[in-house]
Amino acid sequence: MALNATTTLPYTPAEVVATLTDRAFVEHLGTQVGGTLKDFTVSGDPAGAFEAVTVRSVPTGRLPEIARKFVGASVDVTQREAWSAPAADGSREAAVTVEVSGIPVNVSAVQRVVAAAEGSRVDLEGEVSSGIPFLGGKIATAAEPFVGKALNLQAAQAKAWLDRQA
Repeated sequence: MALNATTTLPYTPAEVVATLTDRAFVEHLGTQVGGTLKDFTVSGDPAGAFEAVTVRSVPTGRLPEIARKFVGASVDVTQREAWSAPAADGSREAAVTVEVSGIPVNVSAVQRVVAAAEGSRVDLEGEVSSGIPFLGGKIATAAEPFVGKALNLQAAQAKAWLDRQA
């Protein structure tokens, strides 16, 4: 299932990436969905290429029924982001993977934070997939709107976070 999302933020790519990889912001974002931050690590120097790994425990109450059959009251969601070094204009991109414990859904995407006249444009392109024979397509199709909503929530919360700090 294809995944595409675009939004603009009135902040520089450096400000956006710093927010998306700030532990306090990541923790705040998890609370917006009723989750708990279990682990957050940044490996490497964020001034260049680096990796961020976030592990959250997220309640399953809003998941589609087909997905809830596989899990209990919560799942661990591991998000890995391998960020490139900034380009001359500050633009960056991250290879993003998301794995959900107990649910056979995987997300593989590229997130770009591109310098734009109004600040930054954040683009995400990827795929939601499931390897279960016969049911995999249904699971991926059911999961895709939730992944899209999560990414839109992340952008909205990043803007609000930066607005408070401005």
